[in-house]
Amino acid sequence: SDQKVTRSESSQAKKSQHAEEAIFYMNCRAAYLTVLKSSLENIKSKEQLSLVLQQAGRNPSQKTVNKYWTSQTTTLNFDDFCTILKKEKPATKTELLEAFGKIDPDNTGYVLHDELYKILTTRGEKMTRDEASAIIKQADFNCGGKLDYNKFCDLYMTTSEQCCKTAREKLEVDGRLRQQQFGSQTETSCEGITLPVSKPSPRISRKTDHKLAPTKGDSRTPSRPSSAQSCKASISTTISMGAASNRNTKLIEPDTMKEWQCAQSKGCFYLEEDGEIISHKYRLHLPQRSTVCITIKPLNVRQVEGKPCHWLSVDTALYILKENETQENLQLVSFTEQQNKEMFGWRGELGSGVYWLLPFTTGCRLKKVKAQITGEAKLVYRGEDGELVLTKEFRAALLDIFETIDLDGNGLLSLEEYNFFELRTSGEKCDEEAWAVCKENFDMKKNELTRQGFMDLNLMEANDREGDPSDLWVTLLSLGYNKALEMTEACPFVIDIYAEKCKPRIKAIYLEAGSWQLNRAICKSVVNKGEAKVMDGCENIIIYTYKAGRRITSVIENKSDNKVIIHVNNEQSKNCLSNRGLTVFAVEVAPKSMMVSQHVMPLNEQEEWLYNCVHSLL
Repeated sequence: SDQKVTRSESSQAKKSQHAEEAIFYMNCRAAYLTVLKSSLENIKSKEQLSLVLQQAGRNPSQKTVNKYWTSQTTTLNFDDFCTILKKEKPATKTELLEAFGKIDPDNTGYVLHDELYKILTTRGEKMTRDEASAIIKQADFNCGGKLDYNKFCDLYMTTSEQCCKTAREKLEVDGRLRQQQFGSQTETSCEGITLPVSKPSPRISRKTDHKLAPTKGDSRTPSRPSSAQSCKASISTTISMGAASNRNTKLIEPDTMKEWQCAQSKGCFYLEEDGEIISHKYRLHLPQRSTVCITIKPLNVRQVEGKPCHWLSVDTALYILKENETQENLQLVSFTEQQNKEMFGWRGELGSGVYWLLPFTTGCRLKKVKAQITGEAKLVYRGEDGELVLTKEFRAALLDIFETIDLDGNGLLSLEEYNFFELRTSGEKCDEEAWAVCKENFDMKKNELTRQGFMDLNLMEANDREGDPSDLWVTLLSLGYNKALEMTEACPFVIDIYAEKCKPRIKAIYLEAGSWQLNRAICKSVVNKGEAKVMDGCENIIIYTYKAGRRITSVIENKSDNKVIIHVNNEQSKNCLSNRGLTVFAVEVAPKSMMVSQHVMPLNEQEEWLYNCVHSLL
């Protein structure tokens, strides 16, 4: 009996310890993902280390930061961060009060501002005068020239707890962050989103371009890469693809389209510093049930002779989601899988109501590239009269920008269209009052800014800085231009909607990164239309592979109750480009979830390419 009680107590203790560890690591991840994009991304500076420690409720001194970030340190990973947090316990209220007690020997509960100011600016890690003054000016715990350190300690503890709480809430609410593992996005498989059973699409038959890997034991089966020898189980997928000439499909007969009503909107993919891609998101309204055709393709803006058009080779896609009762409750209808040259489209019947169109690009072609640029393009110069003038090259770039941000294509910028431009370049919106000032100073028609007005607005910005182009470059770089005035980190696109029985209406609503709805839609589309392979020796791990036009996407589903680490190896692939930017990598998949393993495209579309990927369970 005593032994049973002892075992029971030991079991309870272990459960309690596991629960504490789970909470600790959840708090670690919450703090880490508040500052960094994923738990695979490393801390790259002292400043980042200090910031993630603060998000975890710590208040590290410079001495503490220097202890973990020495002259030999270049990066710290997530495991390092967890180790640091285990060593650096958050300060307790008792410890804080003891520290204040040393400078308040009479135990009055107060410290005079003059004395506190002197201590803060002359002892230990000296604060600047402004930093010390900021503390003394806080009304919450200062009164009559004294600091009430009991109130200060209460506020300190509350703020520390609030930092942790806010990070946890963000992790809980944001599906993308909540399921993000090793720099990847996952989707909980129990969330219901289903594709309707569709008729066979006119895409190229799998039989002509899809070659399955030889069966197990076949002597022609490529041996597993040496890096995967320690894996428990693995699965290989091979797809052989022809050159680009095979990818033309008619979406609509030209004669049929003449009678249909059309709506159009432009938009753009923008590449962020960290490699994330943001784009416009659209709401589509159909007043009645109709057969529709929806297409997306890169926007062919006016090409400057001698300037490469990098964005024209970027892949584009649209995911069509039906809005039910709320924006959060979106149901995947379909996506643009039919291809005609650079255009992707979908044709089918939609009922009346509101739909969301979510643009997507894999990141295979739109990615950071270190280009050798000699010199910086000139943006402005002074004419013979001493007045500033925009250079011919800069004017050409501004015309392209105008063409891109004029979403409805009417040759004018509405306040809504201009605000997308402002949000992208400055992070702020222009209100009605400021727009009225623009109307007084720049050329407008029907309360919309003309091309000339947009040019003059940029010239005014140059004049405000007396010819210094710094602010103009901030605008250009945020819109994807490099210092040679080439658009290398953006891809403008155009969406066309044709409806047989009604007038469709499309409107850009957001400019943001891919939402959890988009990630879920991508996973579900691959799961529903792709080829499924159960991993040998591990029936809970399924790899789905789907080919749409010139893109191959693989999704990993983990049906087990435990997280798994999947090793992905593309060393046997030929003429392939992965959005991961790596030939070999590992991804962590949460329990009961699915996630995109990778998107792959041909490096050179004019040549055949071979997709050969081995997914292995570590």
